[in-house]
Amino acid sequence: MNFPQAKSELKQLLNKVGPSELPKLLDWVRNSDELDELLLDNRRVMLQSIAEHLRARLPLDAMFPSETTAHHKMQQRSRPTAHVDSFLYDDEQVDVLCEEGTMSRTYCLSCGSSRTAPLDFISHSFSVSELQFLFQNVLPDLSGRVLVDVGSRLGAVLYGGHVYSSASQLIGVELSREFVQLQNDVLLRFRLNDRVQVLHADICTQDVLLQNADVLIMNNVFEFFVEPSGQLRAWRFIMQNFRKTGSLLVTVPSLQESLSALQEALQPDWVKELPVDYNVYLGRDTDPDALKQIHLYQVI
Repeated sequence: MNFPQAKSELKQLLNKVGPSELPKLLDWVRNSDELDELLLDNRRVMLQSIAEHLRARLPLDAMFPSETTAHHKMQQRSRPTAHVDSFLYDDEQVDVLCEEGTMSRTYCLSCGSSRTAPLDFISHSFSVSELQFLFQNVLPDLSGRVLVDVGSRLGAVLYGGHVYSSASQLIGVELSREFVQLQNDVLLRFRLNDRVQVLHADICTQDVLLQNADVLIMNNVFEFFVEPSGQLRAWRFIMQNFRKTGSLLVTVPSLQESLSALQEALQPDWVKELPVDYNVYLGRDTDPDALKQIHLYQVI
């Protein structure tokens, strides 16, 4: 059953509900956990199992001490910022951690005072819902295609691509040896290495890989981990080598936002932005604003 058919049948069903019962039904649709349970499938369960495994292997902020640049850049932000990895912790889990006192959503404006303000949260990974949205609503069928994730970090895109797509190869490129080892452990433990591999490399050494890639994913990949001069070098290398006509590029945030911060002009003949339908319900834990940060481009 496609969307128009389902919409028509739902309207017919609602027309049959008594006027006094209709508000109860609509409230159930909006607020009941039962509907989310119907949407739960084995692929989501698999990703949640991987996240649970990784939570036990990582500190609460999912950052290694060796990530000195990222730590320094977070401290330089105008507002206090905490890294909360969206693949590892959804809003409900964050709420539980806050109730336990393990985590906080606020910071004190003056020590010893009850005056507080919200912390800024940042994530370097897609949440499970965002991964589902990416592979089922943003990207087309990836059968026979090669997907490359730049700065694969925990490997969330690779795991999501394995369960939600038919991509022939899913390749992560990661600078940190610690994260490469972590990803390889997950691939072996959950038997995902039939289509997934992780390269311990700088993307600027992977010209052949970029030239052969059909899909390139870049999620908050440079800002917190590379100095501006290195970001410029990486972007120019990618623009020079990711040139196969029709290839797809996914970025968070948009190309314009990423490049304007570097005062770098986007090559006008490189890519065009494609429309994305963000009006998708994936469960109550989905952040619509986060989905709208996902942008899709096509190499022209």
